[in-house]
Amino acid sequence: MKQNNTNLILIKGIKVPSIGLGTWQLNGSAGKKTITEALSMGYRHIDTAEMYGNEQVVGEAVKDSGVAREDIFITTKVWRTNLEPKQARKSVEQSLRKLDMDYVDLLLIHWPNEAVPLEKTLHELFLLKKEGKTKQVGVSNFPVALLEKALKVGDIFCDQVEYNPFVSQQKLLHYMKDKDILFTAYSPLSRGMGIGNNVLKQISEKYNKTNAQIALRWLIQQKNVAAIPKAASMEHLKQNLDIFDFQLTEDEMQQVTGIAL
Repeated sequence: MKQNNTNLILIKGIKVPSIGLGTWQLNGSAGKKTITEALSMGYRHIDTAEMYGNEQVVGEAVKDSGVAREDIFITTKVWRTNLEPKQARKSVEQSLRKLDMDYVDLLLIHWPNEAVPLEKTLHELFLLKKEGKTKQVGVSNFPVALLEKALKVGDIFCDQVEYNPFVSQQKLLHYMKDKDILFTAYSPLSRGMGIGNNVLKQISEKYNKTNAQIALRWLIQQKNVAAIPKAASMEHLKQNLDIFDFQLTEDEMQQVTGIAL
């Protein structure tokens, strides 16, 4: 995979861009424009889901961008009401049709559903992987105990969970590092919270960056962590990529970690 402007994480020998674009609520022509612009800036990791209702928009943006499909890491997700094996297969096939793609790079169970045996769903997703419809299989919103259960079924590539300076995930992060699993942080900017946080403010002033940029830098400096901030404006798209020209010290990393502890 060629890469432009974003660093790569190596997980089980697979390269994943550390900063991606979360596309929740990026719909219609405005959403398509944002995703196309992101790709033109150098984003190469796009996160969508059947529940977002924008897979067709994502697919059209990828085509319009002129960036080769193989150079983009695309994630989609199966919603929790579609986890019965037949429904999961139908869901994935519909997602691929909407995206107008032969495969996705990563397919996730969006949320666990106790009503459907996890093993049954995962067996079907791994079968879809074998058929070439996804390159990797993962989960989202799984705590350690459920992730352990999933790993007994097969090779889980990723767990996507909410993670930012205000939401501690230390137990899960430690477990995933040991297993070499991709930790994808959604809502990495805490939905705009923390604008006035003193710890972030002091560090941001030192580096002439925004609080959001410090939060993103803190995330991707952690082993195996990628972040998928949502951005609708050109300014925020650019800012979220502009975090590779500085590095936080160990002390600053601990200060930010301490916000949620």
